[in-house]
Amino acid sequence: MGAVRYGFHFNGRRCTGCKTCVLACKDFHDLPSGIAFRQVYEYGGGTWRRADDGTVTQDTFAYHLSVACNHCGNAACVRVCPTGAMHKDERGLVRVDADRCIGCGYCALSCPYRAPKVDRVAGRSAKCDGCADKVAAGEKPVCVEACPLRALDFGPIDELRAAWGTVADVPPLPAATATAPNLVVSPPRIFKDDPGRVRAEGRVQNAREIV
Repeated sequence: MGAVRYGFHFNGRRCTGCKTCVLACKDFHDLPSGIAFRQVYEYGGGTWRRADDGTVTQDTFAYHLSVACNHCGNAACVRVCPTGAMHKDERGLVRVDADRCIGCGYCALSCPYRAPKVDRVAGRSAKCDGCADKVAAGEKPVCVEACPLRALDFGPIDELRAAWGTVADVPPLPAATATAPNLVVSPPRIFKDDPGRVRAEGRVQNAREIV
């Protein structure tokens, strides 16, 4: 029997975009203002019109997507790291060996999820490690614990996929085939109903917030 691999589940029908997960993570890890391990994307599209009689019609859509490191099965950051500092532990969580990291930033450049960050003050990369110490103690990552609407969960990825399916590339996320993320997304209704329109018309509405 192979090792149990862990990952995240995000429920797009529950998330309200409150960003409690982002703030809880920053506080728990004591991160500086320019670094965040978890991001909440605001994604939307469509148009609205006002008729001559003042009537407003619209076909807009919007949803939120909370994303951190997806501890990918084929992690790009691990592949490109020249020192082996970026590695996977026994639970499949991607972690940084601070003693081996030289701060080159290859990991940050390669990751399609923008998960690794280069801490210029510390001179090394930093990223979400799935709150590995909490998980080892039988707890959930702090972002999961903090979510007021339980839009996030974490556990053995095979169990999450059995319960919620295998969708892992709802926009604006890249194609899951690139890195095999250990992530399951329960899509928001608009994506489930009309994925073609969402992909064609949608864009990130809060790009300036993403660090």
